[in-house]
Amino acid sequence: MRKILQNLKGDKVIWAVVLILSLISILAVYSATGSLAYREKVNPEFYLLKQIFILIMGLVLMYFAHLIKYTHYSKISQIALLISVVLLLVTLFRGETENEATRRLILPIINIKFQPSDFAKLALIMYLARLLSNRQEDIKDYKKGFLPIVIPIAVIFMLILPDNLSTAAILFATSLILIFVGRVKTQYILSLLGVMAVLCGIFFLVAKNSPNQGRLRTWGNRIENFMGTGTPDPKDEFQNNQAKIAIANGAPFGKFPGNSTQRNILPQAYSDFIFAIIIEEYGLLGAIVIILLYLILLYRGIRIASRCDKFFGTLLGLGISFVIVFQAMINMGVTLDLLPNTGQTLPLVSLGGTSIWLTSIGIGILLSISRANEEAEKLKAEQDANQEANNELKTETTDAVTA
Repeated sequence: MRKILQNLKGDKVIWAVVLILSLISILAVYSATGSLAYREKVNPEFYLLKQIFILIMGLVLMYFAHLIKYTHYSKISQIALLISVVLLLVTLFRGETENEATRRLILPIINIKFQPSDFAKLALIMYLARLLSNRQEDIKDYKKGFLPIVIPIAVIFMLILPDNLSTAAILFATSLILIFVGRVKTQYILSLLGVMAVLCGIFFLVAKNSPNQGRLRTWGNRIENFMGTGTPDPKDEFQNNQAKIAIANGAPFGKFPGNSTQRNILPQAYSDFIFAIIIEEYGLLGAIVIILLYLILLYRGIRIASRCDKFFGTLLGLGISFVIVFQAMINMGVTLDLLPNTGQTLPLVSLGGTSIWLTSIGIGILLSISRANEEAEKLKAEQDANQEANNELKTETTDAVTA
């Protein structure tokens, strides 16, 4: 244990944020899974122990990810991107369908549900950071610089889009930030935005006019309902109303842990709408704490990225920071009825499995960059101290010779 603590490097604030979010997750999930445990006919402590195990495994993965030198992730990204494309294709045609969306695969033997889009997010961010940092000499050239960067974005985006519009949007927004920081010409970025706007418009029209059942129709209904132009979906309307009741019950300081009433009524109270349960039990104060924790994570991530002496590390740190916080903000936006229902979980808080592990690996990579920064700064300080000592020695020698 002492050896592990000695090897615990990187930004201590991020470690603290992760631990606080994990503790909040344990309390919120335990409170919100009572009805789920009743339906599944398992002990109420089953999901508590499951979440504790998942979070501990997440911390272990984070720890080992932060021990790996971040530059190694540049090579890993090439293999990871190919694997993510294969997994997304398999999911598209052979994945498990839930709520009229095919997003998950069931891993054989261990029987764990896995969402390949979570893996694809991390793989694409690493790969984009690699491409942008390696192609700086040709970055202003359309064929040599821009097209090789856009192609992987487009492939992953189109594979995720049919069943997971929100994840595709998060990934596209993060990619735009990276290519902007990566010094791609503004006119190329604007042209990419225009093409994507047209594609999304076509997607919406196809979804709107698709048959009454199916994955596209589900998204068409959600967008229409949010805009107030369609027939309300009773399921989505019920979720939104129950979430609002939970928020209204929260008041400034909440009903205190374990006293939620909506946890037994609100669908997905332990995952998509766990933020509503947190507000009901911890009030406005609890909501502010959650938002601040994610903003601190974003700030520290940007700070780590800006201090990195390699452009790959800068882009990688920014990408990981933004994709995690974007997901959190979208989840909270859905809970507050500011956005249409998306199915996004609250990172490191919602009841999860592989999603928490992949988020943990991402944060581990961010901590690896921070660890490298600390080592570089320590080395520079030692070199400056040695240089200063040498200068003083030379001065003393010169004075002695002169005397």
